[in-house]
Amino acid sequence: MANAGLDQKTLKAAIAKAREAAAVANAVEPRAESAYYDQSSNRIIINLKSGATFGFPPDIAQGLAGASPKDLAEVEVTPSGDGLHWEKLDADFTVPALLAGVFGTEAWMAQIKIKVG
Repeated sequence: MANAGLDQKTLKAAIAKAREAAAVANAVEPRAESAYYDQSSNRIIINLKSGATFGFPPDIAQGLAGASPKDLAEVEVTPSGDGLHWEKLDADFTVPALLAGVFGTEAWMAQIKIKVG
């Protein structure tokens, strides 16, 4: 199998650099500890590792709008805590983007008339 032109020294350096970047991101970016769908408030709730909580209505999120409560409840937090994933809905979001008010593509955001920034 070809190694795409990388020797072991270069590969080890790249891995070390990636691990360092991940450590920095983990230290400064918000990370989810858990997430769930609260049917009574119709909100996706994200409990952050900082102790803060963030929630949003699924109908403003691309790929979640119109989904059943059962499907919304199947939210998974990525191992790093930087993302949320719904396998059945094929929907993924980063926690930092959600906290910044980004709930989909620019076209989606324009469609639902939410201004970001």
